[in-house]
Amino acid sequence: MALVLVGRHRGLNELRLAEALERVAPGGLIVIAGGKDDGIASLRKRVGELVPLEGHLPKYHGIAFWFRRPADLAAAQDLRAANPALLVEGRFRTAPGMFSFDRVDTGSRLLVENLPNDLRGSVADFCAGWGYVAAEIAARAPGISALDLYEADFASLEAAKLNLAEVGQSITREFFWTDLLKEPVEKRYDAIAMNPPFHRSRAAEPEIGAGMIRAAAKALKPGGRLFMVANRQLPYEPVLSAAFSSHAELARDGMFKVLVARR
Repeated sequence: MALVLVGRHRGLNELRLAEALERVAPGGLIVIAGGKDDGIASLRKRVGELVPLEGHLPKYHGIAFWFRRPADLAAAQDLRAANPALLVEGRFRTAPGMFSFDRVDTGSRLLVENLPNDLRGSVADFCAGWGYVAAEIAARAPGISALDLYEADFASLEAAKLNLAEVGQSITREFFWTDLLKEPVEKRYDAIAMNPPFHRSRAAEPEIGAGMIRAAAKALKPGGRLFMVANRQLPYEPVLSAAFSSHAELARDGMFKVLVARR
């Protein structure tokens, strides 16, 4: 038996369902449950086109449905074929469910374009995702000696390991599967770069980014610098003022701003 709990990303839901089909013995029960806001109704329709459904049950704002694993794996193969692993810009390995899995995020690109060329010593990438910012730092900043990546999503961090395998090979690297809002950072850095998330659901939650700013301040050495990108309307400047000795805006475009702060 397998239970699949549906999330917000359709592609990731389908890949998890494919894995359940591959792992459950023929005839075994597979149950899928999720909220209506997460697309459970459309997933039920999609699965019903691939395998006979045995039943379903609506409850509050969610639906659960179930079926028996068929004798063959045709359904799993169809689901995987619809959600292939990607190679963004010909070199970054990603997969559905990761942040900005099908392209380089515009904010991250703006951050990279405005990083200074004098980064040295130990550097960290907070909220590293699948490693775009860290890979660009490794390629552009020969003066750094160590580069650490912190990311809460395990699959994204595993992709980042692959994406950094062939850049900056003389740089010491470590990868931390960490929730920076809940777990302390033990090491101290000369610089930190980050593109923090600002929502868990559909509504903006600026406190997430504020928490990341405070975590970065604690993880920097005295005089260390934070470089971050954020949506223009998010009010992070007061948080930077409280946590750092100085801060400034480096750049902005129609949607994002790049901020720097010194501890």
